[in-house]
Amino acid sequence: MTDAPSESELLSQKIQALTVKIGTWPDEPLRIGEEHLDDLLLWCVKQGASDTSVQTDRPIYIEVDGILFPVTRRPLDSADMANVLARIYGPDALAKLASGRDLDLSYEVRPDRNTRVRFRVNITAILSRGRDSVQVTLRTLPNLPPTLKDLGIEEKIVENWAPRQGLILVTGPTGSGKSTLLAAGCRMLIEREQGCGKMLGYESPIEYVYDAITGPRSLVAQSEIPRHLPSFAAGVRNALRRKPNIILVGEARDRETVTAAIEAGQTGHLVFSTVHTIGVAATVRRMVSVFDPAERTERAFAMMETLRMVVTQALVPKVGGGRLGLREFLVFDENVRETLLDLPIEKWTAETQRLLTRYGQTMEQTATKAFKAGLIDRRSYLLLTKGFSGDEADYGRDPDELTIDDF
Repeated sequence: MTDAPSESELLSQKIQALTVKIGTWPDEPLRIGEEHLDDLLLWCVKQGASDTSVQTDRPIYIEVDGILFPVTRRPLDSADMANVLARIYGPDALAKLASGRDLDLSYEVRPDRNTRVRFRVNITAILSRGRDSVQVTLRTLPNLPPTLKDLGIEEKIVENWAPRQGLILVTGPTGSGKSTLLAAGCRMLIEREQGCGKMLGYESPIEYVYDAITGPRSLVAQSEIPRHLPSFAAGVRNALRRKPNIILVGEARDRETVTAAIEAGQTGHLVFSTVHTIGVAATVRRMVSVFDPAERTERAFAMMETLRMVVTQALVPKVGGGRLGLREFLVFDENVRETLLDLPIEKWTAETQRLLTRYGQTMEQTATKAFKAGLIDRRSYLLLTKGFSGDEADYGRDPDELTIDDF
């Protein structure tokens, strides 16, 4: 009787199979010109690439199921990269990078009149072999946002996705699927019988578009930051002059944006936004900390009166391939808000964690359920539970030596 293959052996077999399947770009030219980029990107998408990375002095890489694969035979030099930048951004890309900025934008390929393939793009200056160079990352975006059912979103989240007014936050680290979850929720609002009214979106860049989603009582307008307006805070101020029902703010990243989003929620609007935090309690702490000490208490209480739900998502490798979204969430109903408002803001983080266990769903609960169902492996389970609990007691131990009984 032979032993079952280990997780590392299964991963190695998967990598070997994908390497053979993907191969390299069959139409690779001697020099990558502007005219070649769209064909390359379409080929990458057909191979199942979630991301395509173009970097000076390296081959082009694609990411499939969280694994990187080189898809060109030779590294790109500075002339290749200049052509790529000119096609994606324009002739002044290098000048913008030299000023110390990275560039966020969207890029679209139209292979025919009825097909659009869209990418979220980040262009960042790097150092390679002792000289200034560039890395371009292109995230493949679906033509149509998924539905909440497609994503397996918990029923309690769906039920509380559309309060009459207030603030809903979707949080998580970079690449955790925040924008996808938010777009799926917007799609549900647009398609419902009563529609969503007027929805105004402010994003940097625009990732999902809703052109193909029909809703006779829904009107959606999307603006890109800073292409159409200078900042998210300016976007919220702009929205308040346009009589919207729903305001979508791509990211609540600073005091001005958070303040504007809170004020919009207080004046009868439903506001959605994302925050780069890990965990519901950490989100509450982060939202409070953006305010200056002199105004912190007043602003924090205004934020808590406006908050309606926080959903934190993480994407982890799924056993058998692909990735799985796991979520921690808490609905800030009247009881939860009043409990926190009766406490000094210094105690909100700890109390939110307690309320989360009692009234919401913790990441540990979600990960445990997925692990017991055989959907994720032990290492992913431990990384999730340790990362969200903040307990470092077991960080020094090999995750492969731990079992679910350790928790």
